[in-house]
Amino acid sequence: MRARRLPLILPGLIAAFLGLAGCTAPVVQTAGVDDFNDPLEETNRAIFGFNQAVDHALLIPAAQTYRAVLPPPVQQSVHDFLQNLNNPVIFANDVLQGQLGLAGQTLARTAINTTVGVGGMFDVAKVIGIPHHSNDMGITLATWGVAEGPYVMVPVLGPSNPRDIVGSIADGFADPGDYVAGQHHLYYAILARRVTSGIDVRSRNIENLAEIEKTSLDYYATIRSLHRQRRAAQIRHEQSDLPNPTPVQGSDAGPNPAISYSVAHSPKVHEVSIK
Repeated sequence: MRARRLPLILPGLIAAFLGLAGCTAPVVQTAGVDDFNDPLEETNRAIFGFNQAVDHALLIPAAQTYRAVLPPPVQQSVHDFLQNLNNPVIFANDVLQGQLGLAGQTLARTAINTTVGVGGMFDVAKVIGIPHHSNDMGITLATWGVAEGPYVMVPVLGPSNPRDIVGSIADGFADPGDYVAGQHHLYYAILARRVTSGIDVRSRNIENLAEIEKTSLDYYATIRSLHRQRRAAQIRHEQSDLPNPTPVQGSDAGPNPAISYSVAHSPKVHEVSIK
C-alpha cells in the first residue's frame, strides 16, 4: 500500500511546497536584522521554549544515560551503524544532485562498511580514506534552486524550514530500511531507529550546546544562526565543526563530545541568509 501511494504523495508534497515558496518574499542576501527570514518569530520562540523543556526533561537525561551505559567504542559503533543505514538515501541524493564523485564515495562506503565493517558497525571506509558526508532531499531541493521558505521551529524536532520539511518526508518514503520495515509492519523498528538516532546526535552535542546556551545573550537567536550556518555548509558540501542543534534532522550528527567547541567561534546573531 505504501509503495502504491508513494508516486502520488511525493509530487503532491513538492507541488504544495513550490506553491508556498512562490508566495514567500525573496530573501535579501546581505547581513542584517531583516535577513533572518523568521516572520513567525513570536510563535517560533514559544515552540522553542517548549522544545527546551522537552530537551532538558527527556533528551538530555536520555543522552546522558546512553553515554553512561554504553562505553565510547560501542557508542561509536551505534553511530557508524546508523550512518550506514542512511547511505542509500545519501546515495540517491548524490545522484539527483549530479555529484557523481560523492555518489561513488557513498557506494564504496556502503560496500566496504557493510561487509568488512560487519554490517556497518565499524567505519572501515573512513580509516582507508573514504570519509562520510551528509546529504538529503532538502539539500537536493536547494541545489535545484528551490527557496528555503521561512524559518520554522517544529515542536520537538527543532529548527527547520518548509523546504527541509518536505525533503525529510520524501527521504522517509525513499528510505529502503523504512520501506522494508513498513512492509513487514515493523513500525516499532522505524521508531526505534529514529529515537536512537536522536539520542546519538544529542549525546554528541551535550557539552557544546550547553556551553552555547550558558553564554548566549539570546539562545533562540544563536540556535537560529547556528542552524542556518550549519545547513548552508551542508548545502555547499563543506565539512563543519558546528554542533548539531537538530537531533532528528539529517544523517550528520555533528561533533563528537570529545571535540571541544569554543564559544568564541559560535555563530553570530547577525547572520547571512541563504537560499
